[in-house]
Amino acid sequence: MTDSIVAGRNAVREALRSGSDINKVYVQDSINKNQVKELLDLARKRKVIVQNVPKNKIDSMTDEKHQGIIASISAHEYMDFDKFLQTVEGKDIANVIILDGLEDPHNLGSILRTCDATGFDAVIIPKRRSVQLTETVAKTSTGAIEYIPVVRVTNINQTIDKLKDRGFWVVGTDGSGDTDYRELSLDMSTAVVIGSEGEGISRKTLEKCDFTVKIPMTGQITSLNASVSAALLMYEVYRKQNPVRL
Repeated sequence: MTDSIVAGRNAVREALRSGSDINKVYVQDSINKNQVKELLDLARKRKVIVQNVPKNKIDSMTDEKHQGIIASISAHEYMDFDKFLQTVEGKDIANVIILDGLEDPHNLGSILRTCDATGFDAVIIPKRRSVQLTETVAKTSTGAIEYIPVVRVTNINQTIDKLKDRGFWVVGTDGSGDTDYRELSLDMSTAVVIGSEGEGISRKTLEKCDFTVKIPMTGQITSLNASVSAALLMYEVYRKQNPVRL
């Protein structure tokens, strides 16, 4: 399963006007932009990402007559960041996971499942250069997408600053980290940052982290799948915040 696609100028116009959660608008790079100026203005007003692509890219995404423009519609509604802050206001401890450039929808779906299992309050993703909520994500999450809010933000680093203002401590994962992830106390509101599959956490975002931790590895492979790393960190947060009562 892939994204839900709306094809054609009239259909895209109505999707933009109706307030649908749109991941991205794709415009054929060879068409006259004046012909779709109204749509581009609507997308800009709604702060929807517009990407110019070759015709064969659009052709591969839909069998419908597309007139050089399609929209990828989210498989689920995103939560506004300010609304998320309201939902955790008053909680002694809240936990979120921030995905910095994650691109694989299967990883996001798996992370949503682990968030549900460990009681995390939300997943935060950027609008650009990141996987969005597609049908593949929804399917891989096996229903967790209905229970875990996904917050889509314009700027990850500004979002981290706002979380810190609300008392969150930010933990990033990096192979060169000085601290074993098992050494953290984690008895506070925590934001766990997971980087992209290939590049890891971006330098500026890593600098924003209060702690940079590493996951010890004794084998020959030097990195873990992003969803596995996320699961280890989330369960460590859960373990530290919910000790076994003997």
